[in-house]
Amino acid sequence: MPKNNSVDFPVEEANKSVGQYQPAQLKRYNPEAIARHYRYRPWLAWGRLLRIIWSFAGFILSLKWDEWQNQVEQNRGKRATQLRQLLTSLGPTFIKVGQALSTRPDLIRKDFLEELVKLQDQLPPFDNAIAYAIIEKELDCAISAVYSELSPSPVAAASLGQVYRGRLLSGEEVAVKVQRPNLRPILTLDLYLMRWAAAWLAPWLPLNLGHDLTLIVDEFGTKLFEEIDYINEGRNAEKFANNFRNDPQVKVPAIYWRYTSNHVLTLEWINGFKLTDTKSIRAVGLDPEAIIQIGVTSGLRQLLEFGFFHADPHPGNLFAMPDGRMAYIDFGMMDQLEETTKETLVDALVHLVNKDYLDLAADFVNLGFLTSDTNICPIVPALEAVLGDAIGKNVGDFNFKTITDEFSELMYEYPFRVPAKFALIIRSLVTQEGIALSLNRNFKIVEVGYPYVARRLLTGESPELRRRLLNVLFKDGKFQWQRLENLIAIARTDGNFDVLPTAQMGLQFLLSEEGKFLRRQLVLALTEDDRLHTEEVQRLWDLVKDDIKPNRLLDVAIGLLTEFSREGVAAILPKATAFANPGNSASGVMR
Repeated sequence: MPKNNSVDFPVEEANKSVGQYQPAQLKRYNPEAIARHYRYRPWLAWGRLLRIIWSFAGFILSLKWDEWQNQVEQNRGKRATQLRQLLTSLGPTFIKVGQALSTRPDLIRKDFLEELVKLQDQLPPFDNAIAYAIIEKELDCAISAVYSELSPSPVAAASLGQVYRGRLLSGEEVAVKVQRPNLRPILTLDLYLMRWAAAWLAPWLPLNLGHDLTLIVDEFGTKLFEEIDYINEGRNAEKFANNFRNDPQVKVPAIYWRYTSNHVLTLEWINGFKLTDTKSIRAVGLDPEAIIQIGVTSGLRQLLEFGFFHADPHPGNLFAMPDGRMAYIDFGMMDQLEETTKETLVDALVHLVNKDYLDLAADFVNLGFLTSDTNICPIVPALEAVLGDAIGKNVGDFNFKTITDEFSELMYEYPFRVPAKFALIIRSLVTQEGIALSLNRNFKIVEVGYPYVARRLLTGESPELRRRLLNVLFKDGKFQWQRLENLIAIARTDGNFDVLPTAQMGLQFLLSEEGKFLRRQLVLALTEDDRLHTEEVQRLWDLVKDDIKPNRLLDVAIGLLTEFSREGVAAILPKATAFANPGNSASGVMR
């Protein structure tokens, strides 16, 4: 593993001996308790704040000096290394920021990006003697009593811990993750300063930007404390694995609980390549973009299907395996969405792509981006003006960076704010898109994402998804044939989508007790003059006719005629006749 011994973690100076390793008393993030602690120790807070300010002031002055001396180009590499070393020296909190930036080639220039990538798993390790002592202390036995092999030095070092490669006495190859000592005092002090800065800045910012700023810091702090509890990480990994148990494309390492504690985690070793290592991925015959597609689809499943999502999917935590699977590791930073939030996110994406800006504004209210008393009427044309240009004529033109840039204008003019619970969601989505962009600058996340959403709506068996589909297909009481056509067309861009099972499932639903409302609406759509046009039915039929066999179509027709009321059948038959014989004068009734 590449090492850089020129930069030391601040914890190393505070931990010269194993005897000083003592777990902190604060097990969960508690901003009030942290504030009380540092309120009576202001010298610690001021000392840390001055160090942070001095470090960044020196870096900014170096950049300016390069400009004044016309040495920007020749010092690019030097400044990139300086930034990485600066973030490393400031510790885990700032390393997390650098890791997030390392996935955004559209935001960070290439030379900085190449250095920030090293923050993912190439950080300076702490002393092996301390790490080995922590393992023996936590597992309450000698290393030789657990592992037949253990690498003499870490194979990777990250912001919160470092990883050793080993083998259990029973023969399984494992990764042994050991937490850096003395983490909580460093994290609590940085979080205290971040919260103080957020509270101080909030009144000076526009209401929408300053609102919930401290809550966003608290959300980050809560997840950071959960991330340094390896028992919690093990539980998260097993829950994540259970969600993807039927997905042959996603791999989650097994946890060896007998050799796991709050500060030591033993898990299955993953043989694979980081997603950004395209050369190695192609060398084993894999397509990097196919792996990225697995990552995007699995990410959407986490948000929209399970609600339990990986909030830190940077390249150091995602691996392409030689058998074509994508593996997730590091389950410390996770979050859970409520069912209503999942459903509203599906609605928002569909409304965005369908350009239903009034419904989209209502989604923003339901998600908490606008307060319930906000008058959304003046916001709707603003959304249309900004998001309409961002999306373009094709859903493939959409990406989060485009939307972020365009949406920033609305944040200053209208009362939008980012709810604390969405900070991690946005971070997760932006990080995943950043990884994809690092492989393909023309990557469009909706080209992968929207077909998944369309397929989920068309094939979903849960009542919630059926309600979502009905909300999409009906607007103001009218059946939207164009939307159904669009959904099927988009879903079919995914090679795994087969329209016939979807049609069968739709028929079963249509003829069920739950489908009464839809049957009534379809009868109205087929009978009222302004709801159905011959060419619309013809387009829809042309779309699906190759997938539906004649005998199956007959079953559908018999089922509908059997189920509908006599009045409904009497109303449908003349129109069906007109559709079958477009030359007949009766076709005029279709209008």
